[in-house]
Order: sequence, then structure tokens, then C-alpha cells
Amino acid sequence: MTASERRPADLGDGTFRNPVLPGDRPDPSVLRVGDRYYLTHSSFDAAPGLAIWRSPDLVNWTFATCALEKPLTTVFAPDLVEHDGRFFLYIPFIPSSWSDAMDEAQIWVITADSPEGPWSEPVFTGIRNAIDPGHVVGEDGERYLFVNGIRRARLSPDGLRAVTDLEPAYDGWRYPDEWVTEAYALEGPKFFRRGEWFYLVSAVGGTGGPATGHMVIVARSRSVLGPWENSPYNPVARTASRDESWWSRGHATILQAADGSWWMVSHGYENDFRTLGRQALLEPISWTEDGWPTAPAHDLGAALAKPASGEPVAVPAPDDDFAEPGWGERWVFDNPSARETERAVFGADGLRLQGKGESPADSSALTTWSMDRAYEIEVEVQTRAGAAGGLLLYFNSRLFCGIGWDGETMDSYAGGLRTHWREPAAPGPVIQLRLRNDHHVVTGWHRRPGEEWVRHGVRYDTQGYHSATVNDLKSLRPALFATGSGEVVFRSFRYRALGGGA
Repeated sequence: MTASERRPADLGDGTFRNPVLPGDRPDPSVLRVGDRYYLTHSSFDAAPGLAIWRSPDLVNWTFATCALEKPLTTVFAPDLVEHDGRFFLYIPFIPSSWSDAMDEAQIWVITADSPEGPWSEPVFTGIRNAIDPGHVVGEDGERYLFVNGIRRARLSPDGLRAVTDLEPAYDGWRYPDEWVTEAYALEGPKFFRRGEWFYLVSAVGGTGGPATGHMVIVARSRSVLGPWENSPYNPVARTASRDESWWSRGHATILQAADGSWWMVSHGYENDFRTLGRQALLEPISWTEDGWPTAPAHDLGAALAKPASGEPVAVPAPDDDFAEPGWGERWVFDNPSARETERAVFGADGLRLQGKGESPADSSALTTWSMDRAYEIEVEVQTRAGAAGGLLLYFNSRLFCGIGWDGETMDSYAGGLRTHWREPAAPGPVIQLRLRNDHHVVTGWHRRPGEEWVRHGVRYDTQGYHSATVNDLKSLRPALFATGSGEVVFRSFRYRALGGGA
């Protein structure tokens, strides 16, 4: 890997600018371990899944590991917790088209001695028809798992199984009916303690849909069994207008930093750039005299004071020479089979990817992160007998655009379909491809190694390639694909932010 650096969130003068973790990092769960922080997030249809990131200050994040090598099916919002020196990741698995592992939502759990792994194989907790787990230890010393609804079940002392059925726990906070939201959708319970109070942080308003939909609310109780009192300052965070810098802010973790300050990590869509997915946002928490958390930075587009000092670290661009696997930090398969990663062989001569399916739609594309409003990607493609491969901007198996090559013919893709356009390109096994996404306008190029770039005859507009269009909570990502019975060799993948990383 060559570390092509981007602009860090840390501005180097004691301030930072959101996002603190760019790219699609939905439903963040954050855990402080001493003076270090760990973050994981929904990985949906990716294998490996549940990337874990570490930070000294909540602003500068580096990749640590992937906790879930072989997801059973689609992974929704997890909860990363510590109990008695052991670490637990509670995982909601959701039925999917690519796996027959289950036909209902279920909560599973994996464990480790360190957030950096190794992590155990998943264990079923027995909780069905639920998502968005939130773990808490009550004043009675018992362990509980709260889920969407908001409902709760008591856990066994080892935290691996539910010993009671789910029961109603909290009715939520009702926002004014005239607010424009997607749905009420009470979800995402997360807990912290301060003084004699348990605080329950949750989300309402729907995670997608209108820009003003999602929000963060807080309630408190002296017992995890309730009753829960809603904050008179709710919502703690909300996008009040689509003119703000960040849309659909919600699904938050509130925690105390090592220096005693309080912070909230949530997710949100950048204004007019839903294509990048829900990115990780950080903001300060203030406390009222009557003991309620508030978030005074209502619009998160400005520079904010950092939680602590430290050296700025840029999230590296996913450049890759493919000499060794970059699972999780750079590459994940979409819609994977149980042994999907075995299709990929990394080595000194590049990435050898075995073909699968007949088009990008059924190829389980190999995807990485997009992190900028404007960026350029390129890769060298060598096709071998019976295979085709190429470079895409990929949202999901129904929506993508880009270029495919089989050694003889160049196919063009847009809107998830092969288009009528046949780009004139001379036959040959090796070709270099480039895509530029400049504020949603996508241009392509191709060339033989060492020759001049030839611009593709058609441009595409990807502004509508996002969750509100497709009803799928993903992002538009650079991707490689290989189809057919042979294999494709990829070399020298490059990602370059345009316009100073804006």
C-alpha cells in the first residue's frame, strides 16, 4: 500500500472539522478503554464485517481490525462494550438475499480479550425480531440488552444469552407532528452513567428519508428498569433545516473523555452528498444545572475545539499495490458467499480475482471507501481466458456505473445496467481504467500502459445514487469486479482526492 494522504479532521491548531471519520460509517458505537477510544459501525452486506477503529482523542482515527471475518448475513447497528475486562460486540443480523442463514432479525454476540481481537465466532443470544442492541449493567448488578422499540431482556451473567423475554422498557419522546421526518422509528439505545443517573440515548425520526428526519433524544432514570424521564431539552441533536452542513444526524454515543470533557459521536449525511453515506461526526456535550446533556454546536460545519491535544492523522486513501491483503481497512466484498474472500489472491504481481456471475450485479463486487466530494480512481486490469473485469462506482447490486473489459470489448454501465454505448477500444489483455467523480459527475478514461488516456464517450450523473432513491442505507463506493469462469488480475489501484480533499 502507498499511503496517499488526505486532509486530516484535526486542523493542527487545537480544533477539528467534521467528519472525524470520513466515508460511510453508519450507526457508530464508541467505547473508551483507558485513554484510548474504539469505534465500530454497521457493515451491512460487507465481508469481512465490523471494522474497528482506534483513536487517542476521538478525532484522529486509525484502522485496528475487522471483528467479523464471515458475516452470517446483513449486519445492522452493533454495540461495542466492555464488562469485567472482557469485550463484547452485540450484532443484529438481518435476513438478506445473499444468505439463507435466517429468516428473521436476530441478536448475536462475539467476544474478545481486546477490542483489537481476535474475536470469537458469533453466538446467538436467543433474542429474535429485534435490531439495535444496547448493553447496560443495572444498579442490581444484572446485565441487560435493550433493543429497538425500546424493549429490554435480562442477560445471563456471561452476557451470551437472554434469560427473559423482551418486554417494553421506554416509550420515547414525541416530537411535534409538523416536523418533517421519515417515521417515528424509536431505535439505537445507548447508555452511560453520571452520578446517580442512568442516561438512555436513542434516536427517532427515521435514519433515512428527509434531511430533517433523524434526531438524538435522551431520557434518564435511577434504575435501568425505569421509569424513564425525558429530557426537557430534547432533542439533543437534530438537523432543523436542509440548509445545514449535515443531514439526518442521529444514532449517537455520548461518553466522557479522558480529560473529563463530554462528547457525542453520531452519524450524518453531508449536505447534498448522501452518496458518501453516513459519516462519523463529533460534537461537544454541555451539562445543564439540572443535570441534562445538551449539544450546543447545532450546525456541525464549523471548526470546533478538540477534546485533547495530539498529532493530526489523516485517514489514508485506499491506494493499493495488492502485495498483501487489506481486508476491512481498504477492501470488502458486497453480498458475499460464506467463502468469498477465497476468490482473492494478493501478491507481488497484483490481485488475482476469480470471476463470479455474469455482470457486476451478481459478481459480489470488491469495494472500498469513498471519502470526498470529488475524487479520482484508477487501476490496471488484465483479463484471462473466460473472464471480464473492470472499475465501478458501486452503490449496491441494483445501482452502479463504470467500465468493464474482457480483452475484446468495453462495456459501459450506468443505473445498474449495461448501456447501449460500446466504447471503441482496441483488443488486448491489459488495459488501464480511470473514473473521476467530480461532485457527482462521472467521467471515464482508458489507455494501454504507457500511452495517452482516451476519454470515455459518455459521462454520468450520480447525484441520485443514494439511500433515499434506492431505499438501501449504503453509499457509492469505488469497486472492482470480475465475472465469468476465469480470473482477472488488478494492479496499482489509486484513489486521489480532488480539490484539496473537499
